[in-house]
Amino acid sequence: MAIFGTKKNKTAAAPKEMREAKDASGKLSGILTAPWLSEKALIGTEKGIYVFHVPAEATKRDVMLAVKKTYNVVPRKVTMVNLPAKKVALRTRRGFGSRSARRKAYVHLAKGDSIQFA
Repeated sequence: MAIFGTKKNKTAAAPKEMREAKDASGKLSGILTAPWLSEKALIGTEKGIYVFHVPAEATKRDVMLAVKKTYNVVPRKVTMVNLPAKKVALRTRRGFGSRSARRKAYVHLAKGDSIQFA
């Protein structure tokens, strides 16, 4: 086959049972680090949108499975947002520092579903 050939290698997807079993082995334990508690996030909970702090390597599928496992609700949709690092004033002789970059996940639930944090 040439370098720019038209044939694609097709790999068979793993059965659903194997994918679920692989994820249940503990990989999902650190996905939902903490709920994101801000004014905007708390307003979103009235509409069924919950916000979580997640690690940088987390995927939408990981977040969906972690919410399903932890809170026993099935998310309708998950969106991810990367927040850049910010310069912050330190009020010392050094002057400025930086806040680390963060990532958050917006979890959209079906109408009537809710998550209780406390």
